[in-house]
Amino acid sequence: MTALDFPHATVAFAAAFVAGAINSVAGGGTLVSFPTLIWLGLPSVAANATSTVAIWPASVSSMFGYRRELSTAAPRMLVLVVPSLIGGIVGALLLRRTPPAIFDALVPFLILFATLLFMAQEPIQRKLKTANAEAHTSTRWLAGAMLFQLFVALYGGYFGAGIGILMLAAMSILGLSDIHQMNGLKNFFGGCINGVAAFYFIWARMVYWPFVVIMAMGAIAGGYSGAGVARRIGRTAVRRIVIAIGFGMAVSLFVKFILSR
Repeated sequence: MTALDFPHATVAFAAAFVAGAINSVAGGGTLVSFPTLIWLGLPSVAANATSTVAIWPASVSSMFGYRRELSTAAPRMLVLVVPSLIGGIVGALLLRRTPPAIFDALVPFLILFATLLFMAQEPIQRKLKTANAEAHTSTRWLAGAMLFQLFVALYGGYFGAGIGILMLAAMSILGLSDIHQMNGLKNFFGGCINGVAAFYFIWARMVYWPFVVIMAMGAIAGGYSGAGVARRIGRTAVRRIVIAIGFGMAVSLFVKFILSR
């Protein structure tokens, strides 16, 4: 396990600060925090668990910005909490049981997949915003949404980056068209998925606490103050930066994995 000296702590805090700011504006902060921990020397599984625990408190706070939209959501949407919690804990269990060598090989592909999902977010959001507002209220549609959400939560508990756009798709199955309400529900269900995974990672002693503490402070500070900077440079610029970081991290970790063979 890498030592947390001043340079490591500074880089970890900065990465979490950026991740918190990005999450408050566009989402996708995990694409910064998780690979940074790998490059700081944490094993990939521990880096994933540590990033999840460190970023979760700041992520949960973002849902309060949508509390008005959440208060008007249909009660039936709350049933998606069940697959969110089940999938989140099962995904976390799968991560713990994945041999480190296999997860090391999967990491570049997971980051690339999450980056591609992030790229697709705004076009899909625009499509959902203009979609037919007719709600699908049948039991079959609800069961389909719950099954889809279960698979999203499995992926979220296992890795996490990019689950937002997948959850928006699950809500579109139920006919939601208010993108602000959908974003509020997305943050709520994401908090459930990552929260139950985070508690399991803590219980299983999979996290490196010195990084958790410094990164949690960085993420909260980034979400609070860094968002102003991110808003000034614009949502489009933030998205381009996240996409560039995602692709850069994926390529660098592909190279790192190949050289380590």
